[in-house]
Amino acid sequence: MTVGFDGLEARLWAILAPYRDRLEEGSVYGLVTLRRPGAGAHDFFAGVRVAPKHVAFHLMPVYTDPALLDGLWPPLRACLKGKTTFNFTAIDEAMFAELEALTARCFAAYTAAQA
Repeated sequence: MTVGFDGLEARLWAILAPYRDRLEEGSVYGLVTLRRPGAGAHDFFAGVRVAPKHVAFHLMPVYTDPALLDGLWPPLRACLKGKTTFNFTAIDEAMFAELEALTARCFAAYTAAQA
């Protein structure tokens, strides 16, 4: 289902909603991010950015622990651009269910690394 990028952006932020009570909002290079309280700008967990042709979902734990991507559903892996960024042009609930599961694994790794 294709929607305007506002709806797509909101849907991607909804994936991060379960973590907002444990993280704080920050910014790095103009990208609004969620990070652990007191973390430096580059030590962020995730963020969402609207670009001209897609909406990007940045998930930083996969940079420090690429094994988090092991067994990733191939259609979701196809959305991975670079090491940490998934690009989307439409809402796909099957894709976002996989992204939610990956985000949960990443949050566990992110918080464990800070313990």
